[in-house]
Amino acid sequence: MPYTAEISRTNPTSIIFLVDQSTSMTDPIGGEDAQQKADVVADAINRLLTELSVKCAKEEGVRDYFHIAVIGYGATVGSAFGGELSGRDLVPLSEVADHPARIDSRTKKVPDGAGGLVETSVSFPLWMDPVAHGGTPMNRALQYAETLVAGWTERYPASFPPIVINLTDGESTDGDPSAAAATITQHATADGGALLFNLHVSASGGSPTAFPDSDADLPDSYARTLFNMSSPLPSHMRSYAASQGQRVSEATRGFVYNADITTVVQFLDIGTRATELR
Repeated sequence: MPYTAEISRTNPTSIIFLVDQSTSMTDPIGGEDAQQKADVVADAINRLLTELSVKCAKEEGVRDYFHIAVIGYGATVGSAFGGELSGRDLVPLSEVADHPARIDSRTKKVPDGAGGLVETSVSFPLWMDPVAHGGTPMNRALQYAETLVAGWTERYPASFPPIVINLTDGESTDGDPSAAAATITQHATADGGALLFNLHVSASGGSPTAFPDSDADLPDSYARTLFNMSSPLPSHMRSYAASQGQRVSEATRGFVYNADITTVVQFLDIGTRATELR
């Protein structure tokens, strides 16, 4: 059965985030007074990198179960890491954990012990900043990811396959991305083909379409293109999605259309669920 390879320091896997940084990412997500889409996506990725670092932390430090790339595409296509990691692609998780671009202080409400909530200051590491400038060169971004995936599957032929997560709010401005997407998923390890998931973030609000198993009810050709680019969810991801209240089947794909803030966070959580770490 594919997608069951154990993930270890000697046999890690990779997660590649493709982040739409086009001008339209300045639009609010789900309403006029909401956060900008670029801010929501950057916060979600920064939070996920913190959670992965904590998940992989042992007594001797953070173990390199994952290598991470964050690729932005807008006016340019390339690494979206800031600080000491600027310009780098696939970075071992221990180095990611050790080198955030900076640490912000943010407020968080916590229980006060008397049934209420009180605000407290917490540290929030940042590896990438929100950027919104230029078009949506999705083809170039997918081709960039394909190069990383090809190198990974050659270097780690027995690993859990690379996971590519594309976060976008609009149509590709450099042509139909379907062929570039297909090329990514043609690369494989002994455990299965590379996985490509797509998340559409919207300014229009409304009910999102999350993890569908058909494109029949999707609203337009663009949504159907993204759906058909997306890989089916492996069984362990389907099980986790179901435990989070999602309706899934064997045909469920890693795709969300018209996502709100909550769905962005849940999508990243589900999409980065690999097998057990060893």
